[in-house]
Amino acid sequence: MQRFEFEVDEASSKKRLDVFLSENLPEISRSRLKKLIDENRVAVNSKSRPAGYKVRVKEIVEFQVPPLEKSEATSENIPLDIIFEDDHMLAVNKPAGMVVHPAPGHTAGTLVNALLHHCNDLSGIGGVERPGIVHRLDKETSGLVLVAKTEAAHKVLADQFKNREIKKEYLAFVKGNVKKDNGSINSPIGRHKTHRKKMDTRGNHERQACTHFEVLQRCENWTYLKLRPETGRTHQIRVHLASLHHPVIADKLYGGKNPNSGVLKLSRHALHAYHLELNHPISGVPLSLSANLPIDMEEFLQSHK
Repeated sequence: MQRFEFEVDEASSKKRLDVFLSENLPEISRSRLKKLIDENRVAVNSKSRPAGYKVRVKEIVEFQVPPLEKSEATSENIPLDIIFEDDHMLAVNKPAGMVVHPAPGHTAGTLVNALLHHCNDLSGIGGVERPGIVHRLDKETSGLVLVAKTEAAHKVLADQFKNREIKKEYLAFVKGNVKKDNGSINSPIGRHKTHRKKMDTRGNHERQACTHFEVLQRCENWTYLKLRPETGRTHQIRVHLASLHHPVIADKLYGGKNPNSGVLKLSRHALHAYHLELNHPISGVPLSLSANLPIDMEEFLQSHK
C-alpha cells in the first residue's frame, strides 16, 4: 500500500480534488484517481470527499494507493523480438499470426501473455499488473507495437497517438499495378452496412481517415508500397487500398473471392508495420524505431529483384 500526503497551497486553493491529485500525481490517470476517490481512499483533513470537492489552503489531502491486482492473463514464455526497451516502455516486432490481447477464442499465446513473462518491472496500468498496449495491430499484420510499462508512460503515449504526433509507416504488397508514384487516400471509414466484421468507405461516415502512399517497386501484377496513415481507424490501410481496387495481397477480408489469385502466395495478408517516430513518454527524447520485413515478405521481394 502506497501512501501520499499533500498540503494545499494558495495556488491550488479551490481546485477540484481530482484535479489537485492529478497535478500532484501525474503518473496516475484521471480515471484511476476518480475510481480511488469513489472507493474512499482519499481523505481531506481525515474526511472522505467527492472528486468535485474544492480544496482549500492548508487542508491536508491523504491518499492511499492499494497494491496492484494480478492480471487475469497468464504469463507464457514466448520469444519476443524486442526493438527497444527501458524502464518505461518497449517496442516489439509482433509476428504475423499473434493476437495482441487475450479474448474469447484467444486466451493464450497472445502478445500480452508473452509480455507478462518478459517484463518483471511492470508498475501497473489502471491498478492492474499488466503491460499497457498503446495501439493494436490485426492478428495477421506483422510489425511494431508500442507497450507502456507504467501508467505515466501509457498516458503520454496514448495522448501522442490521439493527437497524431506519432508518425507511422507500413509496407505492403498489393494487387495490380498502382499507376501513380505517390498519392493520398482521403475517405471516411465506418462499419460496413451488412458485414459487421468489415469496415467500409461507402456511405455517410463521419470518421475521417487519410492514408498517404508511395510506390517502391512495380511488377506485372503487384506493387510494393510504403504507406503512412495520418489517422488510426480500424483496418484503415486495408480498407483504403481495397477502395482503390488494389487490395493487400492475401487479405481474406478485403481481397475478394481469390485474395491470392495470380500473385504472391501468402498465408496472411502482406502488410507490415515498419517504422515509428515518437518522443519518449518520459524523457521526451525523439525515438526512431524500425522493424525489418518479415521472412515471408522479404523472400518474395528478393526473388523479384
